[in-house]
Amino acid sequence: MAPRSIGYSHVSTAHQVTDAQVAALMEAGCDLVFHEVVSTRVKESDRQELHQALRSLIESDELVVAKLDRLGRTQVEVINRLHSLQESGIDVRTLDGLINTRALGKMCPLVVGLLTGLAEVERDLIKTRTLESIAHRMRTGVSLGGRPNNVQTRADLVRSLRASGDSHRVIREKTGICLANIRRILVESEAAIVYTSPTQVSFI
Repeated sequence: MAPRSIGYSHVSTAHQVTDAQVAALMEAGCDLVFHEVVSTRVKESDRQELHQALRSLIESDELVVAKLDRLGRTQVEVINRLHSLQESGIDVRTLDGLINTRALGKMCPLVVGLLTGLAEVERDLIKTRTLESIAHRMRTGVSLGGRPNNVQTRADLVRSLRASGDSHRVIREKTGICLANIRRILVESEAAIVYTSPTQVSFI
């Protein structure tokens, strides 16, 4: 069977439409396109069309997306998925020209390996910052169940704990922040995902 190009597109609200993305993916040579409207608050496991697209891929196929952020909700998730697909012999191409693993050829493992290494560094830094924050609060007599006084500090702590893999309930237990405020902070953070340049993706 000849290698196929499988497209995936999504928008985050019902006020947006996937038609433009689907048309662009078809024009880019996709044999099949999966698309869905899914909130950024939806868990990764609930992105049904994304997982359908991933299940349809076999070795030598290519996954095509408009931008890399379609592959995950955070930079770490995106890079991990990119690495996993590459290890399975599946290429990834973005319509914005950021990456084309098939075109990279022999350089692809080096580039993906570098990105994976950067993701590991980011994870370690997040864990370190979280542990330092908790240790500081313990040294200064602030209960781990208490609310951080500074609004920005509270938001940073929530984002760090979430990026480290903690669930909303675990974050509540560690910080004392109510679930509603945790969700609000994370939603605002997800809405701030931006691309800083055509060659570098940044998740704020």
